[in-house]
Amino acid sequence: MTPISLRSRLSRAIVAAAAGATALGLTACGGSDVTEARLERSLPQVFTGQYLQQAALLGHTGLTAASLQAKASCDKGGPKVADKGPGADWICVMTWKDPNIDPTLLPGKFELNVHSNDCYTAGGPSKLIGLITITDTHGNDVDNPVFEFDGCFDPKSSNAPTGVTIATSSSTPPTPTPTPAALTLPAGTVVRDAIGRIGVTLVCSTGDGGCAGTLTATRAGRVLGTTTYAVAAGRNAAVHVRLAGGRPVAGGALTLTARPVIGAAPPAPSRVTLKG
Repeated sequence: MTPISLRSRLSRAIVAAAAGATALGLTACGGSDVTEARLERSLPQVFTGQYLQQAALLGHTGLTAASLQAKASCDKGGPKVADKGPGADWICVMTWKDPNIDPTLLPGKFELNVHSNDCYTAGGPSKLIGLITITDTHGNDVDNPVFEFDGCFDPKSSNAPTGVTIATSSSTPPTPTPTPAALTLPAGTVVRDAIGRIGVTLVCSTGDGGCAGTLTATRAGRVLGTTTYAVAAGRNAAVHVRLAGGRPVAGGALTLTARPVIGAAPPAPSRVTLKG
């Protein structure tokens, strides 16, 4: 068992024993000194002391309590639980200033087991505060004073709100709405084949989902033929529309209208000239 583990276990045993005795008194008076505001004031102070010890071991110079500017924003058990009372469900988000760490990793989430005797055990993310042991300036593996530490607060200290709010970077950014692929209708001249069909080339832009739907050919408001289309995003495809059941149709202007099921299509129809 490592020294820090032994110290932590002994500390927790002492704290747990004291907490049990104190809890009886709190039950009788019906209140608790453990509050969000008191933890938000105490945790940065205790953390700062431990952090400066770690900095000395690592040889990080130029850090002081004033330069760290440690702040905490605490919550117990989520939005549906009152931020008051002992428990292992306290989470405090902390931020501080240290040129030796990547600032984009901040803030850090610290888990607190808070006892009814106004003491607590705190542990933070290893990506910010290191592992259970660190290598000091002499090359020795030593206990990391910030890996897990104990603290206490004065139950008579101020319980006024600290007003500290810390924006967390852990929230998932909103997923951008994908841009649907869009169909482009042909223009110019189309030719009817021997069995009364016209062939047209449809172009589908890059985007989400590709292009699919129905294509209708009309003349003077009369529907001459309809077909379905499906074109992959970023590709083009030839489709055929059989006109008036294959019967001959005199040359002239045709109107092509797309009704999309997948992707987008031009809201206005396209006019083409029929040959043959």
